[in-house]
Amino acid sequence: MSVAAAVAPRPILAIEHVAVHFGGLIAISDMNFVVNEGELVSLIGPNGAGKTTAFNVITGFLKPTKGQVTFKGASLNGLKPHEVTSLGLVRTFQRTSVFDKITVFENVLIGLHRRTKASLLGTILALPSERRQEAALREEAWEILRLVGIEHQADELGGSLPYGDQRLLGVALALAANPSALLLDEPVSGMNASETGRFVDLLNKLRANGKTILLVEHDMPMVMGVSDRIVVLNYGRIIANGTPKEIQNDPDVIQAYLGQGVKHA
Repeated sequence: MSVAAAVAPRPILAIEHVAVHFGGLIAISDMNFVVNEGELVSLIGPNGAGKTTAFNVITGFLKPTKGQVTFKGASLNGLKPHEVTSLGLVRTFQRTSVFDKITVFENVLIGLHRRTKASLLGTILALPSERRQEAALREEAWEILRLVGIEHQADELGGSLPYGDQRLLGVALALAANPSALLLDEPVSGMNASETGRFVDLLNKLRANGKTILLVEHDMPMVMGVSDRIVVLNYGRIIANGTPKEIQNDPDVIQAYLGQGVKHA
């Protein structure tokens, strides 16, 4: 095998000729792009460009009018959101989605229990196999909290965390599903500079652990700093797809979205 073949990118998520129409409104016209295994790809564009619609199609919340979405070679068309999640493609949402009235640790433990086969009777009777599984889940919960960086808040209520930490807890819940790919919907929206910095550190850790990430975000310095590639949507169609440097210097992107002042950022 050649060196080139050994390092050739392997597509894990493919969006092929996807269109979404709402009556006479065309939200997405003809979207094509891939995310390779281990990549961090950002999907950007002005408000109303179709980014959230694209996420909803990929994760089963919307059916495409036409086109195909595949993940690890399997078609996602027609699957429900929980079925997409079970394949290892997990998303977060713009709004925080944590359990407010239970602790941070319990939040993650609940997320882990969703993918176990523990029986209710076995749990009630505290059978040895259930006790072993519970111990393993608790240790995994601690590992996730340490990875995300909020293990010191394990005993605090989810709803009592500062906003930035709630967003980190949301990622921890997504990681509890053991995803091979994460879709992050505006994860640093509303964060201050310090919180954004912590989230960038987490992204770097996730990438080091081999996670594939598709990111929708409006924070352009952050996007330019973390992305391998950037896909730019405008009025429901892709106008550019390239490295951060290529995107910064693309005249169509500058005109449609970035503005002249960002070209040399």
